[in-house]
Amino acid sequence: MIRMLWVILMMSSGATFITPLFPVYGEHYHLTSLQITVLFAVYAAALLPALLIVGAKGSEWGLKRVLRASVWLSVASTLLFLASFDAWMVYAARLLEGIAYGAFTGSAVAFLLKQVSPNKMGSAIKLSGVTISVGFGVGPAIAGLVLQYLGVRPLHMPFWFLLAMLASALVVLETLPGHDAASPSKPAKSSTISLGIPADIRSHFWSMIALPVFTVFTLHGIAFSLIPSFAKNVIHTSNLSVSGLLILLLLGGGAVAQFSPWPSPILRMRLGILFLAIGSWGIVASGHTGSLPLLWAAILIQAVGGGWTFQVALRLAGHLPRPEERHRVISAFYLCGYSGFIVPVVGVGVLTQFLNLTASLVVLNLFAAAIVIYVLAYSAAFQRFYSKAAAV
Repeated sequence: MIRMLWVILMMSSGATFITPLFPVYGEHYHLTSLQITVLFAVYAAALLPALLIVGAKGSEWGLKRVLRASVWLSVASTLLFLASFDAWMVYAARLLEGIAYGAFTGSAVAFLLKQVSPNKMGSAIKLSGVTISVGFGVGPAIAGLVLQYLGVRPLHMPFWFLLAMLASALVVLETLPGHDAASPSKPAKSSTISLGIPADIRSHFWSMIALPVFTVFTLHGIAFSLIPSFAKNVIHTSNLSVSGLLILLLLGGGAVAQFSPWPSPILRMRLGILFLAIGSWGIVASGHTGSLPLLWAAILIQAVGGGWTFQVALRLAGHLPRPEERHRVISAFYLCGYSGFIVPVVGVGVLTQFLNLTASLVVLNLFAAAIVIYVLAYSAAFQRFYSKAAAV
């Protein structure tokens, strides 16, 4: 299990590695805030269909084959970043990275579960979520530190580190036993490409899994795409490592929070999504006051909220469906989460054409607050269902 978690960590680090470079690309290629936001969102736009297709077809194609191809696609994306001399090449590299990580996510958890015994599946699901969160934070932290303290060829040097990380993922992946497609004598039944949410848990899925994880990715996605320019232009810090370290705190702190023994799952979801909203409003307040300490504190609160909300939503995605439905429901979980990276993030980019950045974040936070209120209200009914299910 440890080896597969390493592969997940390296790929997740690569997925967000570019984040501290957004303002650098903006200055180098004269990109507007909308164009920078689209640079972030095009990744998710490519990721979603890849995740949906591979989530349905990955077992037929062979999980290890899909994972191997995904890592190689990520390597190709990194090489394209290294070779880029025009903005379109950066967009193309982001698109390719989205396809790579979408295909990877659709198979990585399923492949991990095949590496462990049935009694360890709960731990494997939890650790996969923690590893993804840590990886999402480690990538920007490494890139930011390289940018700030090496400072040599800033559009190229960080990606040499990423290439080394992806190479280690390829080597480790090849040491794992394969779980490929069904043998020709017993062909697997063709899967339709759909979310595949069982009817008996559908309302609970949308209200207690899909909407919470959508909100986590929406608010974290805003942080990923805007914190680099926010730290530079609103907080007025020129240290390029600050944005990477802020994102490491946001995701690494959320991962650490998941190991807290308190509180119980439903209360943890309630507090988590509430902290998520409070932290997001704190980021807005730091923009008004220009306070770097407030920004750090708000990120920490959002980190705990995001970590708890993500953890409980993933736990429910693994526990509510029957074992034979778990793979598709977990894939749908990630699909709903990554959906949060697109419309709201692009929406803020559009809003900044008419409003300032802080006002745009207020609009998004009001949208997120409506979801938070709904989830808190629905959780009362879900608590009764969950208590009965846990007692069976």
